[in-house]
Amino acid sequence: MAEGSAVADLPAPLEDSAVIRASLREPERFAELFDRHAAVLHRYVVRRLGPDHAEDVVAETFTRAFEKRHRYAFDRSDALPWLYGITTNIIGTHRRAEVRGYRALARTGEDPVAVAFDERVVARLSASATRERLAAALAKLGRGERDVLLLIAWGDLSYGETAQALGVPLGTVRSRLSRARRKIAHSLGGSNPIDVIEEV
Repeated sequence: MAEGSAVADLPAPLEDSAVIRASLREPERFAELFDRHAAVLHRYVVRRLGPDHAEDVVAETFTRAFEKRHRYAFDRSDALPWLYGITTNIIGTHRRAEVRGYRALARTGEDPVAVAFDERVVARLSASATRERLAAALAKLGRGERDVLLLIAWGDLSYGETAQALGVPLGTVRSRLSRARRKIAHSLGGSNPIDVIEEV
């Protein structure tokens, strides 16, 4: 058998919803979801809380997801927005640490999260004159505004996926994002907050 045809014979990976459904009968199958999504969730948590909490938050996310898997909306093939929602709720329990990190960055210019990024990104962060003002502005946002803004900017979720992740109406996402953008733009002297946040 030719090597190329062996690859072609491999079955396509199951959608997330199918994996979750299969895990109801075979709990060990849930590990496939971890393999697919843990790294992206870890990066998101590092950006919000720093590297010290990331591993624990991701582990807790998957523990809670496993416990709630029977309530998953199986018509949604992609579980990532659901997992981001769980992660965001857990981050909320670390709200003080997140705000403290933003305030420290605003005050000192020292980014406690920068150690988690490669040298190129750290250099870009160091060169950014708006970094401290952005951190101060993020610290002042309400939790709901910050969650929406960062799920869209760092989680790369759509408005609909963000609404799904947070369990709020689409209109709430739009209004929270609008308020957050307005507040951040004001703090940054009119810069587009999404552009700035995506660069950090």
